[in-house]
Amino acid sequence: MPRRPLLTAVATLSALTALTACHGSPEAGHPNTTPTSSSSAPSSTPSTPSAPAWTTEEQAAITGAKARYVAALAAIDKAMSNPAAPSRPPLEAAGLSDKRILDAIGDVRTLRDSQWYRAGKSQIRSLTPTAVELSGAQPKVTLRSCVDFSATVLHFQKDHKVVPVSASSNKRVTFSAELRYAARSSASPKMWFLTDEKASGTC
Repeated sequence: MPRRPLLTAVATLSALTALTACHGSPEAGHPNTTPTSSSSAPSSTPSTPSAPAWTTEEQAAITGAKARYVAALAAIDKAMSNPAAPSRPPLEAAGLSDKRILDAIGDVRTLRDSQWYRAGKSQIRSLTPTAVELSGAQPKVTLRSCVDFSATVLHFQKDHKVVPVSASSNKRVTFSAELRYAARSSASPKMWFLTDEKASGTC
């Protein structure tokens, strides 16, 4: 899995996007002036709902998955802010899967090796469920997120000065995140885990 663009800035010295577009509507008092034919008939095309109608069980899964995603992102931020501290236990407690923990630790080590740290917190601007699968041993929720990294800044560890990197004009990144309801081991209770996350552009 590609590393989160939040650390791509470390590797490439460039900092790390709207999911939805704003659609205007006619102002009040201004009728639609589009000409219509006198013989026009009502359209037979069925309307498409703007969002799925989730069942009670699906909505409960979405709520749990969203909370886990927020906690996981906060844990990654904290690990990046202090690369010298042990990072695996807090990442495990925050519900990252083993795979995501290794990805995050790799990013933290990159900072540590560069003698940098990242101050500030990433902000989740939107978090939208795109799929819910409750059947099977490990129910899954897929979320589309828009994460804003504009409040994060790289600093040198030795003097806390800002690392002079060329910043991109857009620091908002879209992710597709997969979360599963499972147990880390046979002796552990089930909980939501962030198992995979892929960047899919800007937002």
